[in-house]
Amino acid sequence: MFWKRRKEEIPSYDKTGKIPVIRASICTGEQVAGFKDAVTGRFEEIMLLRSEADLQTFLRQYGVEEADIKREW
Repeated sequence: MFWKRRKEEIPSYDKTGKIPVIRASICTGEQVAGFKDAVTGRFEEIMLLRSEADLQTFLRQYGVEEADIKREW
């Protein structure tokens, strides 16, 4: 009944090996935020961006600056 509340863990990413990327669909306009491996080019989806608030949440959670994000179409 009286459980301790878990602290929210801040996810981290390898800043030297991963590049923050937003993938956007040309047809539908859907946007997905994630990280792209600099060596292999593999994209790891993190979250769907439905609004500006979702983008700000992504930036705050991972400590990324908006200027550092690359966009892919």
